[in-house]
Formats: sequence, C-alpha cells, structure tokens
Amino acid sequence: MGRYDHYEDSVRSRPSRRGTRPRTKDRPSHDDAEIGLVTGVDRGRFTTQVEGRTVIAMRARELARGKVVVGDRVAIVGDTSGQTDALARIVRIEERDSVLRRSADDSDRVERVIVANADQLVIVTALADPPPRPRMIDRCLVAAYDAGLDPLLVLTKADLHDPSELVAQYDALDLPYVVIALGPDGQSTDDAGLAALREQLKDKTSVLVGHSGVGKSTLVNALVPDASRTTGVVNDVTGRGRHTSTSSFALPLPKGGWVVDTPGVRSFGLGHVDPGTFLQHFDDLAPGADGCPRGCSHDEPECGLDAYVASGAAGPNGASRLDSLRRLLGSRTGE
Repeated sequence: MGRYDHYEDSVRSRPSRRGTRPRTKDRPSHDDAEIGLVTGVDRGRFTTQVEGRTVIAMRARELARGKVVVGDRVAIVGDTSGQTDALARIVRIEERDSVLRRSADDSDRVERVIVANADQLVIVTALADPPPRPRMIDRCLVAAYDAGLDPLLVLTKADLHDPSELVAQYDALDLPYVVIALGPDGQSTDDAGLAALREQLKDKTSVLVGHSGVGKSTLVNALVPDASRTTGVVNDVTGRGRHTSTSSFALPLPKGGWVVDTPGVRSFGLGHVDPGTFLQHFDDLAPGADGCPRGCSHDEPECGLDAYVASGAAGPNGASRLDSLRRLLGSRTGE
C-alpha cells in the first residue's frame, strides 16, 4: 500500500465537541418523583419537607427559569433520604393555589413572588415603638385581596398603647384582628390574646408581614417555642427596627398549620395590582358604581358612590366603608 493509499476505516476522525447523542426536546416525566413542601430558600439551596424528612435540594436544569419560593409544592428526585450531605433535585413546581406578590414600588410592574399556597396574610403592626402606619396596613390588604388570601390584623405591644383608635379605623371593613402583648423573650403577658391568635392560625398556612421592629420574630418564637428566630430592637430616634429575618421561612405550628416569617419591609409596592379590582371587594358599595362616569377613579366630585351612600343604600356604615375604599385606592399611588 502506497504512502497515501488508506482504507476508509483506517482514517481517524476527531470526535465532535458537541457529542454524538441526538438532541431531543422531550423531558423525563419523573413519575417517580416525591412531592415536598419548600420551607426555606438560601443561596440556591431549598429546604423541603418530604413525608416528615428534611430534604435539601437544588433546582434541576429542566426546571428552566421557574422561580421556587417558600410554600411551593415541588416534585423532587435524587437523594431524598434527608441524610447529612444528601442533595436532591427539584424537577417540577406543582400548580399553585395562591401567590402573594409585591413590587419594588408603585411604578414597577415587575412582580416579586413572596410566598405560594398561603391561606391568609397576617398583617403585624405594633401599636407603639414603632408607631402604626395605616397606609402600610391598607397596602397589605390590597395585596391580600389581589392574592385571594384572607387578611388578619395582629396588633402587638398592646401593653404600650390602647388599640381602640386603630381598630376603629377598620371597623367598616369587618377586618378580623387580634390584640396581643409580648415581651422581648416571646413570653406573653396576654395569654388570652396568644390563644386567640393560635386559633386563627390553626390548620392554615399564614404569612406574617410587617415593618421591622413590630415583633414578628418575637411572635413566631411564642407560637413555635423551638423556632429560635432572632429578635432585635427598635431605634429610639428613627423608630425603625433591625432586619432580624433575612429570608422567608415556614415553620410548623404545634396544633396544625404553618406560619411563614418574612423579612421586615418598609414599603409594599402595588405596581402589579389593577386598582379597578378593588371595588369588587366591597359588595355593599359595588352597585353604586353604576352611577359613576366612565373611567371614574371613585375619588372625584362626579363619583356616583357619594350619592349612593347618601341615599342609605349602602347601609348605616356606608360612609365609613366608602372612606375605607378610597383609602385603599389611594394606597395604590401613595404611602
């Protein structure tokens, strides 16, 4: 055989860097995946509960850009033993029953999912130190209505200030509330208040939201004795607390249900919420909108709701109910 005479099978070829396995858009079904509940998120690692086991998992590549949040029910494969150094993979996010969102501010239409599959939003507000901010409460109410969550107002530090004035502002909304006094160590000075709160949270997934320093972590420690959530103090000058919770975390309640502690917030953007949906949550006022001009903001001289309320059609609390609606609408664009 000559120098340049080669058999075809004697020629060596460089293997392709892309590999020779044919590509496919089909993804594995993962029928054998176990379903877990996401209870914590920390730098790309997800703490989940799978049939009583604590399983640490990461997102699988096939999950694409789906964001996993606390409260999500997820399909998990791999090492789900829960042993030290075991790491499983989240391959699917199950359909969500509810999603609590907020935006960075009212001009930002990008929504940020806080918690999935919650039943109620617990708005934690201190009666003093720091002082209550009704606008913040209103914003949280709007977020709860938008997410389809039941709102619950929890007023802490009742030993420092009388709650009656703040409670009266929300009488027209029939907003359920609990008044409670807790010491820094989480020990209740009002056992009846703590018992009432436990009853409201029983067998539900509840999300705690509020400003820093209002006592959310202290409240969690009282509800879940072994939670050991870090508590902080309020600045005497600014009235603001230190962020003691840096990420959301779900904890099981002794008598059933889950409580989700979230980082303290200074604002609750509603840029993702359509203000046109607010009125539907006021069944006694909604019929009065028939007398409104097209595009009515419900806070202008020609608004038909004023005449509707004045006629008595909205009942004896119509005026205060209308004031509450307008306060909620105003919270969409102002703090």
